[in-house]
Amino acid sequence: MRDDPLFYVVAAACVVVLLILLTGIGGFAKGGDFNRKHANRIMRLRILAQFVAVVLLVGFVWLRSKG
Repeated sequence: MRDDPLFYVVAAACVVVLLILLTGIGGFAKGGDFNRKHANRIMRLRILAQFVAVVLLVGFVWLRSKG
C-alpha cells in the first residue's frame, strides 16, 4: 500500500484537515480579534477539506477493492 501514490494523497488530505482543525481550535481558545474575523472562514475551509479527504478516501478504498 505504501508504494501507491494515491495513498500519500489521501494521507496528505487528512493532514491538511488536521492542521485546519488545530488552527481553528487554537483561534477559538485564544479568542479575540482573530477568532471574530476568521472563525467562520476556517470552519468552512475545514468542512471543504473534510469533504475532499472523504471523497479521496472512499475512492481509494473503492479502487483498491476492485483489484
